[in-house]
Amino acid sequence: MDAVCARQTFGGVVRQPFDTVMSGSRPGRALAAPTIMGGVNLERAANSSFVGLPMGAIAQGSASLSRAPKVQQPSAVATPPRPFVEAQPLPDLREASVLDSGLTGELGSGLKGLHTGKFTVQATQPIMYSVEECEDLLNPSNMALLSGIVPNTFPPQVAPYTRSAGKQLRRLLVVDENWYRLHGAKLDKYLEHHRVESKIIQLPFCEANKSFDLVFEVAQQIEDFKLHRRREPLIAIGGGVCLDVVGLAANLYRRNTPVIKIPTTLMAVVDASIGVKTAVNFHNKKNKLGTYCPPLGVFYDRAFLKTLDDRHLSNGAAEILKMAAIKDAPLFHMLEQHSAQLIASRFQTPAARLVLRRSIQGMLEELECNLYEHVLTRVVDYGHTFSPEIEMAALETNDELLHGEAVNIDMALTTEIAHRRGYITADHKRRVFAIMRALRLPFWHASVTPKLLIKGLRDMTIARDGLQRVPLMSGIGGARFVNNLSDDEVFAAAAALQHYAQSLECPEAIDGLSPFFDMDHFPSPAMLAN
Repeated sequence: MDAVCARQTFGGVVRQPFDTVMSGSRPGRALAAPTIMGGVNLERAANSSFVGLPMGAIAQGSASLSRAPKVQQPSAVATPPRPFVEAQPLPDLREASVLDSGLTGELGSGLKGLHTGKFTVQATQPIMYSVEECEDLLNPSNMALLSGIVPNTFPPQVAPYTRSAGKQLRRLLVVDENWYRLHGAKLDKYLEHHRVESKIIQLPFCEANKSFDLVFEVAQQIEDFKLHRRREPLIAIGGGVCLDVVGLAANLYRRNTPVIKIPTTLMAVVDASIGVKTAVNFHNKKNKLGTYCPPLGVFYDRAFLKTLDDRHLSNGAAEILKMAAIKDAPLFHMLEQHSAQLIASRFQTPAARLVLRRSIQGMLEELECNLYEHVLTRVVDYGHTFSPEIEMAALETNDELLHGEAVNIDMALTTEIAHRRGYITADHKRRVFAIMRALRLPFWHASVTPKLLIKGLRDMTIARDGLQRVPLMSGIGGARFVNNLSDDEVFAAAAALQHYAQSLECPEAIDGLSPFFDMDHFPSPAMLAN
């Protein structure tokens, strides 16, 4: 099956077959070994169409960035150039008095099937959106929140604000109620200053109520506001749950209403806002119902991170560590040097700015040519094999886990597995665990049980089309995928991890503790599966 690749800078999307798949999720590059050497591709960022690190505006098919000169790089494998299509104005047929008629199939061109009865449709779905760093977003001099939609253009693109004579600016904003409590007065003044006819919907977004009930509420608000989706973007302001829910509602309402996303948590900045997935939980399964819906644009303001507590900063930092561990060794070194300072400063330092940009750059490099997950071997799945089950199980307890906390437990477990397999050294493991501790992330949770780990691995194997495709660290900043994790191997690593976590909590009494994962009296996998 062909796959859809996003292409930056007036690029859109081209349809390009995946011949061989490795190097993360990027197509067209064959590697003899199963190891993927990671790293934010700075040469690619400087010399190809994908740019963003220096300026803070990172895009997939972004119309907001200029294309850098392309430098031909030598390669052992011949890779055909990736063509791209430019965003084109839609034809205005209202002024046409006469339209050509007739079937192109009668002339032997165009869509085939007139004579055979088999009609094959081939189409290209272009994608363009920008992820842009904005300072002081709620300052009346900043016009980003007033951005509109370029008329008669597909795919929809962000239009810089211009006040047209006689036209009233209207905006519907769906915001997280906690964020509004802290910043709502400033938002109100901003909208009042610009004389915007607006409606602000405050909703209590959290993992426990991430369901279709909230999607329906947002859709009803869109309907009541009579949003003109061709020229009035919906605006979502909040953390990952808010952006997922509003994105899904926007995608469903009239089969795609453009939405501008304003991430206000660290998790949303580096993960939830910058991709194309939307979802809600279903039957106690994380993100079981959802769609792929590119945002119209993303604007993030680091100032919003000042009001986050330590736990939510650590939560988002787990996703940064994910990218560092399996893709970006320089980012890993930065975390080694600055983790404690990042949390203490609320990500307001110059080093924090670069950490965010590298994390976003690395994530978008992996997503850009696999936005719709046609390739199931994805390095960004690191930490996401066991964590969905862990996170949802924790919701049923009095000690809930945030998404990044569950991801970190998964990463700690797979770090232990990688060490036992010899993919990383003992020193590598020590350095990974040291960053986790500096970021104040958990290594264990009471909801982790043998049965839960088995279920998580087997459910994810089904989701990944019958293969485990578990990403493991291969040195610092590299990854490899395995399909042969055994239950006993996972249990042994879990027992070691639990013992380590207990030693952190109670180092003076660790010898007297009885780990839940007692390998001498462990039930068989068959018993656990029942």
